[in-house]
Amino acid sequence: MSIDEIIEFLNDLDGVLALRPARGDGSPEISWGDTFFYYAPDGEVPKTAQPFATIVTKDYPGDERSRLNRPDTFRLNLFAGKDAFTSWTGQPPRDATTSEVDPSMIDSVMAHPVYGTLGWLAVVNPGPRTESAIRELLRTAHHLARSRYQRRAGSRRPVEHQDL
Repeated sequence: MSIDEIIEFLNDLDGVLALRPARGDGSPEISWGDTFFYYAPDGEVPKTAQPFATIVTKDYPGDERSRLNRPDTFRLNLFAGKDAFTSWTGQPPRDATTSEVDPSMIDSVMAHPVYGTLGWLAVVNPGPRTESAIRELLRTAHHLARSRYQRRAGSRRPVEHQDL
């Protein structure tokens, strides 16, 4: 899957906001060229929510083992949640170890090399081997983000007061 195919797939899901930082928009330079996906049905970046998926096109400080600075290399990261993460890695997120897996391996679903213990999965250059899994995992990540959004929205509703 190309970056554009992933973006198109996610944009077809309800309430998705794709944020693509670029020069001149006030975002940090390190983020330019990357894409961050939020569940935001109002079209505004949530103030309290993290993205549910990201596409990164370069190594970030402390996260160089994926070797994303290779030509034509990117990594899809997504919040899988405990069940999907455990299904894919064979261990719950809290027990995730990434030292035994080469995080630069292409077209393979693995624990995120930095955020695996938080339930994040990653795929460097998703391809034919992982395409159907990626689509399902992205649907799951989107569903989890939508559920969190709806819970938060429900908790912000004003309390009804009754006259005594």
